[in-house]
Amino acid sequence: MSKQRLVNTAVLAGQSQSDVARRYGVSQGWISKLMTRWQLEGEAAFEPRSRRPNTSPTATPPETIELVVGLRHRLSAAGLDAGADTIGWHLTHTHHITLNRATIHRILTRHGLVEAEPQKRPKSSYLHFAAEQPNECWQSDFTHYRLSTATGEPGADTEIITWLDDHSRYALHLSAHPSITTPIVLATFRNTLTTHGIPASTLTDNGMVFTTRLSGIGRAGGRNAFEAELRRLNIDQKNSRPGHPTTQGKVERFQQTMKNWLHAATPQPTTITELQQLLDQFAQEYNNDRPHRATPATIYQRLPKATPTGTRDTDAHERVRRDRVDDAGSITLRVQGRMHHIGIGRTHARTPVIILAHDLNVRVVNAATEELLRELTINQNRDYQPQNKRNP
Repeated sequence: MSKQRLVNTAVLAGQSQSDVARRYGVSQGWISKLMTRWQLEGEAAFEPRSRRPNTSPTATPPETIELVVGLRHRLSAAGLDAGADTIGWHLTHTHHITLNRATIHRILTRHGLVEAEPQKRPKSSYLHFAAEQPNECWQSDFTHYRLSTATGEPGADTEIITWLDDHSRYALHLSAHPSITTPIVLATFRNTLTTHGIPASTLTDNGMVFTTRLSGIGRAGGRNAFEAELRRLNIDQKNSRPGHPTTQGKVERFQQTMKNWLHAATPQPTTITELQQLLDQFAQEYNNDRPHRATPATIYQRLPKATPTGTRDTDAHERVRRDRVDDAGSITLRVQGRMHHIGIGRTHARTPVIILAHDLNVRVVNAATEELLRELTINQNRDYQPQNKRNP
C-alpha cells in the first residue's frame, strides 16, 4: 500500500491531520491537498502523475519542432547528412531560427528518428588520427554499386574507386568501372597525381589490386604495378592489418555517404556513364557545398601540400620462389604486375628450380644440385627473356 493510501486511511479513521503528519513524516498541507484530491477524483488521486509544470515559457514552439522533423526527412530522402549540426545550419541560414544542437537531438530522439545502437563501440574507444597536411596521406578503396534497368529491376554490378585526402577528406578522385583491377588502380592514381601532385604516402587495405604482400606462396614479397609506381616515386605505402577495416575509416565512411546519396538519386543510373555523371555531381557537392563547417575543398587548399621525403633505394624487391621448368624450357615470373617468360633451355625441362629475385636481377638455381642455370636482368619491354648463347 502506498504512503498516500495509508495517510488517507488514517485520516478517515478519525485521526487528526497533525497527528498523521507527525507519524508519517509529511507536511499537514500535503495531507490537506491529498484529501481534497481524493474527494474530487476518488481512487485516481493515488495514481502517479507527472510533475511537469502546466506551462513552459522556454519550450520549443510546436511549429519549430515540426520544421526540425521535416528537415530531417527531406535531407535523409536526398541522401544528404541529416544530423543535428546540419539541421541547425539550415534552421539558421534558411529559416532564421537558432536552436541548440542538443535541443535538435532531443527532438529527433523524441520522434523516433535516432536509432539506438547499444552494440556499437563508443567513439571514445577509437584511436583517432589524421594527417597534419594535405597530400601527407591518400586513402583509397573501392565499393560495389548495382546499376538499374529500364524497368527498375537490378542491373549489372559495378565498382567505384575512391582516392581521398586523409587530412581534409577531400574527394580527389571518383570513378566507376565494371570491376577494379591493378591497371585501373594505377591509371586512376596517375590521373589523380596529374591534378593534385604527388602524395607522401598512401593507405589502403590488402586487396591484391593494391598489394601482393599477402598473396600467398610464390607471389608474397613481390610487387604489382601499383606498388612499383609508388616505389619509383618514393611514396611510402601503408597497408592495414587484415581484419581491421577501421584503419581506413575515413574512406569507408565516405563511401557510405556516397552510396546513400546515390541510392536517393532519381532516376537510378542504368549505365556506367550515367553513374559517372552522378559521381561527378556528388564530388562537387561533397567537396564544395558542405553546410555548417569548412568544406573539404577549403581545408585541402588552405595549407601547403606534403611531398615524398627521402629515398626508398633500400626497399628492394627481394623474394624466393620455387618453380619447375616447363616442357618448352622456360619458367614464368611476375614482375611489377606483368608476367615474363624466362628461357632456361629444353635440356632442363621439368627440372625443379629456385628463383632468387632482387628487383629486376634474377638468378635461377637447380633445386637439387644448386647449379646456377640462368642469371639475367629482366627486360621490362618484352615478355619472353631469351637466353644469351654466349653467357647463358
